[in-house]
Amino acid sequence: MTGVLLVLSGLVHLLVFAVDGGPWDGPVSWRKPVTFGLSFGVTLIAVAWVTSYLRMERRLRTVLLTVFAVDCVVEVGGITLQAWRRVPSHLNMETPFDTAVSMTLAVGGGVLVGLLTVFAIVSFRHRPTGPAGMPSAVRSGFAILLVALVSGAAMIARGVVLTRTGHQEAAYHSTAPLKPLHGVSLHAVLVLPALARLLSRTSWSEPVRRRIVTVAIACYAAAVAAAGVWAVLTY
Repeated sequence: MTGVLLVLSGLVHLLVFAVDGGPWDGPVSWRKPVTFGLSFGVTLIAVAWVTSYLRMERRLRTVLLTVFAVDCVVEVGGITLQAWRRVPSHLNMETPFDTAVSMTLAVGGGVLVGLLTVFAIVSFRHRPTGPAGMPSAVRSGFAILLVALVSGAAMIARGVVLTRTGHQEAAYHSTAPLKPLHGVSLHAVLVLPALARLLSRTSWSEPVRRRIVTVAIACYAAAVAAAGVWAVLTY
């Protein structure tokens, strides 16, 4: 339910953008509550579903997902608040309040990294359950998701350094090269397991379904690698 509400928040702000207008790009735009609402909502829904295939204690999974959901709400809430205030949400140290919001988002990002890393470790320590191709899809999805988390952390870290050294405008633009890598790798944890699940509804044999999932993983990894090369060349 929380994930659905976050998605709806993103869609509502898409309507706000259609009515209010303004730039789509840049540190101050309606793009941020739209994209973050949709991304966090879809990711929360995906992680809640995919972790059902992990071999882990049910109570622990519930606790981790609860913290994850709260963190997602805090992240989207902070970004949305700053969008309505017409100020940047990330890397904004202009006032004590803006600094508090920016640091809250940064800490929240760290929490996300920690939680999702735990799920990734569990997926590799204990073979996930599910139909043919699902174990490799879940493991690959979490592995690629870690790439998204690392690239996101790199964007924040570089931006903070530039902000602290007096290069505020450069900080806002420094994240651009890593955005494609971050965006592409963020949703593998949904796309790959969803493919395995859809294939389980076909009449194809298990070996065929595993091969299809393997090819899909390779294609997704190639897309992530291409985005990574582009980031390196343009950073």
